[in-house]
Amino acid sequence: MPETLLPNITQFIAQIDPFDKLPKSMLSALASSIKITYLHKDESIEQVAGSNEKYLYVVRTGAMEQRKLNGVLRAKLAPEDLFGFSLHQDEHCTDAKGYTVKAIDNTLLYLLPHSALLTLVKSHPECAQHFAFEAKIRLQSALDVVWSNKDKGLFVKRVADVANDDVVVVEHSDSIRAVAKAMCESPRPGCAVVFNQDVLVGIITDRDITARVVVNGLDGQLPISQVMTRNPLTVEPDELVLKAASLMMQHNISHIPVVSNNHLCGLLTKSQLVQNHRVQAIFLIEKIKCAQDIKTLIKLTAERQAIFEALVEGHVAADIIGKVMTMVLDAFTQQIIDLALITLGPAPCAFAWVVAGSGARNEVHILSDQDNALILSDEVTEQDKHYFQQLGRDVNQGLAECAYATCPDHYMAQISKWCQPLANWQHYYKTWVENADYARLMNLTVFLETRVVYGDVGLAQTLNTFLHHTVTSNRFFLRALVAKTTAVSPPLGIFNQQVLAKNGTAGDVLDIKKHVLNLIIDLARIYGLSVQSQALETQARFIAANAANQLSDSVLKDILGAYQFICQYRFNHQLTALKAGEVPTNQIDAATFGSFERKHLKDVFRIIENLQDVAKRTFSDELAD
Repeated sequence: MPETLLPNITQFIAQIDPFDKLPKSMLSALASSIKITYLHKDESIEQVAGSNEKYLYVVRTGAMEQRKLNGVLRAKLAPEDLFGFSLHQDEHCTDAKGYTVKAIDNTLLYLLPHSALLTLVKSHPECAQHFAFEAKIRLQSALDVVWSNKDKGLFVKRVADVANDDVVVVEHSDSIRAVAKAMCESPRPGCAVVFNQDVLVGIITDRDITARVVVNGLDGQLPISQVMTRNPLTVEPDELVLKAASLMMQHNISHIPVVSNNHLCGLLTKSQLVQNHRVQAIFLIEKIKCAQDIKTLIKLTAERQAIFEALVEGHVAADIIGKVMTMVLDAFTQQIIDLALITLGPAPCAFAWVVAGSGARNEVHILSDQDNALILSDEVTEQDKHYFQQLGRDVNQGLAECAYATCPDHYMAQISKWCQPLANWQHYYKTWVENADYARLMNLTVFLETRVVYGDVGLAQTLNTFLHHTVTSNRFFLRALVAKTTAVSPPLGIFNQQVLAKNGTAGDVLDIKKHVLNLIIDLARIYGLSVQSQALETQARFIAANAANQLSDSVLKDILGAYQFICQYRFNHQLTALKAGEVPTNQIDAATFGSFERKHLKDVFRIIENLQDVAKRTFSDELAD
């Protein structure tokens, strides 16, 4: 290659993911090893490659098309797109060549020899994952690179950087009186950590002593082990402060020991965290519980957005974001129900308020709308039903005022159909499962996972037991669910700033919920049902299927990597909109995708399509007529 071309090649690839992650010296070395070839329209890679050397191909200009061996379109490639990770059989790749590649326009290609990449990996192992043959490894690399940021404030500091190291430590045999005295004499009173020799066995707070000792008139000479909280939650020094704060919020505790290899490193307290106004948002639940009216709750909705923004900015895992946002939604729901019951008076019979959809799966995000219902005792009277329908209206309206959008398909407790006694719900499920036409299937997939957030847990448990028995004992339903899920294919990729559908049509936007996330969630639902898992979360369902040998380890890693990447990508898209003062949506303009997004989204789409194919084969007997 002429030396005069090297600066131009280097400048071009330096803009493309993952070359933009490489040190300049290594980038120049790679650029010098690149071969250049030109393909006329309709010419294939095989016609110009000319040797047994394997390459990573970069489209410089023009356009190319990949087709599976059966002729089905696999992808279209535009300038800055990369391919060749799985074009050839390789010791790192279990898939043999499964597609052909040809130019659909006059195309200029850069060919980077795999031998050069192997040299790079050996000398710079930290770069290996960017060029991995397996999509799941490249996706993990993308997560690590795009959202890592070590300076996002207290939320993402290490616990060790914040925790107190001046902690009262006592033995389990010390008397209650002696422990109380030690706590009072400490410069940081309020809590003591209890050891049995070298093993942390408990924790005791001044509130515990008041509630468990003073109120009950216990003898102060009793050992502290009789009143301490045993086996307390702990965190590692290197954990994020966010994780500790989330644990404290979830379990309603005010102190959490920081422990490494059973060595006490410090103590993190709620008072430390609420001193910082950003971390104060993580304790929004406490404020919600204290709200005496809807107006006060409405004022707290801005803090919900603050939590979401901080979580996304802090590169927090998608499942944690979902769980924290779910806890906030639960708190709003529970407090609004409490306020409604004050107005309406005590409920005339037992009931359970349940959530469905993302709320049931603990996967709530900033766009989650209301999916909820009321399960009533079979003792309910017609007059009682009027009470509960009013309760549904009050709560749905209250949640809407607190910025939780009403469900566009009206799956809400205020709708009479979704405010029914247990026997009617059981009849619903039986009818839906036995007659799985599209409308009934939609109803069932909405309420296939439910979680009680208020009221009689027994009612919800009885219904869930009935549901799982009905669903898992009916092969026709699983057949219908598989057919529905696999009927919708993910896009092939992003080509010429448009989203390319499998049938060859293209659109200006990607609906990341409809055409990506929902497909993964539906697949998880199928695999969870196939192994009779009671898990609600998407990732947990896939893991349960893997544990039951229904999914291989490799397929599990692929789909979890795809799910985590696409969740983080959606969160980041929503955050960008919020920061710009815009209303976040699930619609992403294809013109905004760069080489990074095109490459990794294509990996995600292909993983989903592959799992759909696996599901069809796995459940072929259920799909058979």
